[in-house]
Amino acid sequence: MFDFTGKNVVITGGTRGIGRSLVDSFAGCNANVAYLYSSSDETASSIDLKWSESSVTVKGYKADVSDFKAVEVIAETILHDLGRVDILINNAGITMDSFFMMMPEDDWSKVININLSGVFNVTKQFVPHFIYNHFGKIINVASVGGIIGSSCQTNYSASKAGIIGFTKSLSKELAGIGINVNAVAPGYINTEMLDAIPEKLKKEYQKSIPAKRFGTVEEVVYPVMFLASEYSNYITGETIVIDGGLTA
Repeated sequence: MFDFTGKNVVITGGTRGIGRSLVDSFAGCNANVAYLYSSSDETASSIDLKWSESSVTVKGYKADVSDFKAVEVIAETILHDLGRVDILINNAGITMDSFFMMMPEDDWSKVININLSGVFNVTKQFVPHFIYNHFGKIINVASVGGIIGSSCQTNYSASKAGIIGFTKSLSKELAGIGINVNAVAPGYINTEMLDAIPEKLKKEYQKSIPAKRFGTVEEVVYPVMFLASEYSNYITGETIVIDGGLTA
């Protein structure tokens, strides 16, 4: 369906869930992939090994996206290794849920710093490169929590709402230079993040979804790939909601 031959992709949060599937999907469509991860060296090694004998380059780079200087160094390394970057997918994110009245300041700051400031830190490194090339696709992974809010997730919802605003604003700055900036906003998707929720609560969440089921990782990956492809060249500043009708 998609062919990214000759394209180089950077994906943050590439060792788990949606990010892991994005790495494999883009590599499977002939793209070279540089992915960022923060902790799992073993998983990163297994991903690199999986693609080591293929015709594409897949390599993990360890960095904390909330650390501007660390990201700056890694971005320089990626550009040196790949020579060019065409597509950036800001996917890295965490949750640290609790009632607002009980939320420690550190839990607020950590979620905002990784989920929102991380998008700034990584995008900041590659936008000058995109401007120089008069081409680039930036896709940010937000959440329906950033649209309708989620109880016990004021930090997470605020970070994802910020990503949506960031996407709209940056798209207006870069649209005339041939650079597209879009976002996707998944609802409840079957990933490790959803697995951490108690089963009773998961059943309540499922009842609230008009489609009466959780989404699959692939149902998020394909819209991202569409936004990264030439078929979306006239789409920018948009947020595609993938939630089974939850926010309808």
